[in-house]
Parts: sequence; structure tokens; C-alpha cells
Amino acid sequence: MSDDSLFREIDEEVRRDKIVSIWTRFGNLILAVCFLVIAGVGGYKAWQYWDAKQAEEAGMRWYGAVRLAEQGKDAEADKAFNDIAATGHKGYALLARLSQAAQLAQDGKREEAIALYDQVAADNAADESLRELARVRAAYLLVDTASVADLTKRLEGMDDAKSSWRHATREILALANFREGQLKRAAELATEILADPATPAGMRARTQLVSAHLQPLLQQQPD
Repeated sequence: MSDDSLFREIDEEVRRDKIVSIWTRFGNLILAVCFLVIAGVGGYKAWQYWDAKQAEEAGMRWYGAVRLAEQGKDAEADKAFNDIAATGHKGYALLARLSQAAQLAQDGKREEAIALYDQVAADNAADESLRELARVRAAYLLVDTASVADLTKRLEGMDDAKSSWRHATREILALANFREGQLKRAAELATEILADPATPAGMRARTQLVSAHLQPLLQQQPD
């Protein structure tokens, strides 16, 4: 037997002895860890399946509530949205609250709608995009009555150039400034809306009308 072969056999014996020693000392722990990993993966898969079923059921209930609202069955729709908000899947519970607020606004129950939008906006556990949507919708309902200062506070940070809500925020503040006689500021906001290539077509058309109405009024104001 060559020296190399002898050394290899010795190395293999040493490795086997180490493996046996490790297994003797930690075998039960290794088995327990393996069991926990398998159980954890199985539990996670079971939770994923349960969560998907919950989301599917809540989605169907939400769609049913929307259909009731579309059919003019307001009382039934309101109850359905309430039930989903109270017991449904979290994502659809938030959608139910937003849908309920929109239905209340459509029915002329403006204060109730604003209160519901404010609840969603104040929910720190809710998705940020839904909270911002609630802030914008509440502000639109308040644009004819709330002060510029109040609306500016409500929409703080949403007129940033990177915000997807900048167009709506500028429109709301432009209308509020116009109502309060702050014509120069209203015109500045209208210009920002029209200069932004990403402004939605409908909003651009509305802003052009407001801007056209503003120009003669601005000319009448003293410098």
C-alpha cells in the first residue's frame, strides 16, 4: 500500500469517527430541527391556502355588494359592505370601506362619507396607496367648503412631483384657492397641471376651462 493510500484511509476513518461523534451528540437535535422545518413549511403552505380561500370568498362578497349598489339597493349594499369591513379579508375589508364611502357620497351623505374616508386614511395598518386614495376622495368632497389651509394639511406631501396623486392634489387646491379669491395661486396651480405631461386628459380639459375663466379675473385685479 502506498503512503498516499494509507493517508487517504486514515483521513476517511477520521471523518467517519467525527460524523459518528457528531450524530451521537446532536442526532436528536438534528432530527428535531428537520421536523420543525418540515412542519413550518407545511404550516406555511396551509396558511397560504387558507388565506387564498379567505381572499376569494371576500372578493365574491365584495363583488356582490358592488352589484347591489349598482342595482340601487343601497340599504342592502351598505349592510354588505359593513359585514365585509367587519369580518372580511383585510384587503377587501378596506375596499369595502372605500366602496361604502363612495356610495354614501353618491347618496348625498357627505359627512358620513368623509368620516369613513378619514377612518381609512388614519389606519396605519392599511396599504399606503389606499390611505392616500381616501385622503384625496375626502378632499374632493370638502373642496367646496373646507379652507385652503385645511385642505393643504389634509393633502400634505401629495403634491410632490413624484407623487401619483399630484394632479388631483393640485386640482383640489386650485379650486379651493379660486373659491377663496386667491386667484394668483389658483392660476399657478392650474399652470402646473397643464404643464405636466402626465396630467389625465379629463383633468386637463377641466383645468383649461378654469384657467380660461381665471385670466380675465386676474387682469381685473390690481397689481
